[in-house]
Amino acid sequence: MRAMGGDQVEEAVAGCVTALRPAVTGDWTEVTAGRLDWNCHETAVHVADDLVAYAANLAGRAQDAYVPFELRVDDGTDNSGLLHVIETTGALLAATVRTTSRQVRAFHPYPFRSADRAGFAAMGVAEVLLHTHDMALGLGLPYRPSEELAESVLAWLFPHVQPGPAAWPTLLWATGRGELPGRAPVTDWRWYNNLVIPAERLDLVGIRPAEARDLRLGGDGGFEWVDGGPYEGTRDAAGFLLKAYEGGVHRPEFGVFALVRHTDGRAVGGIGFHSAPDEEGRVEIGYDLAEAARGHGYATEALRALADWALARDDVHTLFATVETANTASQAVVTRAGFGKVSEGDAELAFALRAAE
Repeated sequence: MRAMGGDQVEEAVAGCVTALRPAVTGDWTEVTAGRLDWNCHETAVHVADDLVAYAANLAGRAQDAYVPFELRVDDGTDNSGLLHVIETTGALLAATVRTTSRQVRAFHPYPFRSADRAGFAAMGVAEVLLHTHDMALGLGLPYRPSEELAESVLAWLFPHVQPGPAAWPTLLWATGRGELPGRAPVTDWRWYNNLVIPAERLDLVGIRPAEARDLRLGGDGGFEWVDGGPYEGTRDAAGFLLKAYEGGVHRPEFGVFALVRHTDGRAVGGIGFHSAPDEEGRVEIGYDLAEAARGHGYATEALRALADWALARDDVHTLFATVETANTASQAVVTRAGFGKVSEGDAELAFALRAAE
């Protein structure tokens, strides 16, 4: 799995400082940072402010808004001092990411109002990489981060963006900073932290492309699984997610979710959509559980939570689930979740649940 954590934050910050240090004797207040409206001094302060804000939100477990403070550098701080502030705030974010458990989520407004430690690390790395590019462009300095770091940012924060032939130009294009052959210019953009849907005893935790790649290759996707997990269906679903991502048709909110138990933070199974809804608002759901987690009602609980979330949307009207004829346990799950049988074949049964009129 392409990692995203404290090491990556430190790598990004070190690259920023190395790239910008040759220009510390200049007047950064007189140089515009690339295509931004800010000058390079303002942009450097913005980077540091984001880094410490991400660290504060994650450490403080902020839930509804940013921790209410703003970084301000002392009057007269020179460019070397600005770089020191970026180094320091980067170290604070890296340390916070390393010491926060995977299950912790804290406030970030877009798009689902929370992020985990990997999400905050990825946002910090993205801020550093992109704004170092902006400042280096304004200052006439060369800058190009490692392809692996840029690829990690894309795989963790830009699941809706089809990978390009090279990661760094793709990231610049995706954030309105460059052109990419065959793709229209980007004028408005956002990144995506993963969606988490709460249930009574579980969280349905959206699986990102970086995690899906690891699951497809036989890894754990960064989750701690109960014995026997992840089950084959979850690995297959991760492969389909990755194929959609690589094809540029992945919609993150209609992907695959790991079922993470509240009591111990262990993943017990997977659930998700086979695709985004069609033009008539129809979409199919699939799920599985590790054998050690069966018989406790987790699948029914997860299916109800995902169905409630989906049918509350304007673009979903009907959910489908296909179950093997011999799989009576799964038939009981969909029935308990409110699905009704709509067709019957020799090998499979089809069930549906429709939005209320």
